[in-house]
Amino acid sequence: MVNLELYRVFYTVARCGSLTKAAEELFISQPAVSQAVKQLETQLGTTLFNRTHRGMELSVQGGKLIYKKVEDALGLLESAENTLIELKTSATGTIRVGATDSIFSNILADKIAEYHEKYPAVKFDLLTGTTLDTIQQLKDNKCDVVFLNLPIEDKDVMLSGSVSLLSDIFVASPRYAELRNTVVPVKRLQEFPLLMMDLNTVARRAVDAYLATMGITLQPDIEVANWDLMLKLAIKGMGVGCVPREYCRKELESGDLFEVNITPSLPVRGVGLALPKNVPIPFALREFIALFK
Repeated sequence: MVNLELYRVFYTVARCGSLTKAAEELFISQPAVSQAVKQLETQLGTTLFNRTHRGMELSVQGGKLIYKKVEDALGLLESAENTLIELKTSATGTIRVGATDSIFSNILADKIAEYHEKYPAVKFDLLTGTTLDTIQQLKDNKCDVVFLNLPIEDKDVMLSGSVSLLSDIFVASPRYAELRNTVVPVKRLQEFPLLMMDLNTVARRAVDAYLATMGITLQPDIEVANWDLMLKLAIKGMGVGCVPREYCRKELESGDLFEVNITPSLPVRGVGLALPKNVPIPFALREFIALFK
């Protein structure tokens, strides 16, 4: 088995040309240096140095033959170590982020821009999909971090708390003016066309699970795969939509939509951050995550 320390001692002695100087540079005793050289010579079965009154000289048939290769090998090892140190202390490389389109647009876009201002050398690889899709991407090592709709339970990933809160509400266009300025029981919404997310989304499951605790089941007329489409349909008067308030502030402020005051109101949920288990977090990724603390 290769003993790297023996080769490190050999290289230092050859470069310094002296056992004493090598011992000083390596912070070990001169006898220890001499013993290491002898051990390597025994291991290789050849003399590596000629001991002269001027010091230690590489032997023609031993030390000179391997010196350059040992120098190159130690240089490669040092470069490998520096690469790992750099990952821990500087922001370089690429951060692969997974999230839904809405989370990218409403939560991550500003943070990514802020981070880029501070660390312009870091590149971003943005992968979109449903929450369940992005979790699978994380497990398949296609993402370094994912931002997902909560609640979610998956023992194969490491959830790192909530980075943003979402308040699910029902919204409608002026076409449904009778719902404005009044308190509407949630169950009564079934009297109107309903727009809701697909059943395979975390957001829809969370709403359905909460309403089920009160014995309420809403059957949507239209199910959609993303919030942008829902908002467009709601603005066109296609129905009453269930969407996070944080995702429709512009439409509420413009008056294209209004919030239906329901009772009981839906519980606040969150957007969480998940990382792969048992994987070291590089400095660049740690700095990005810190923006959400």
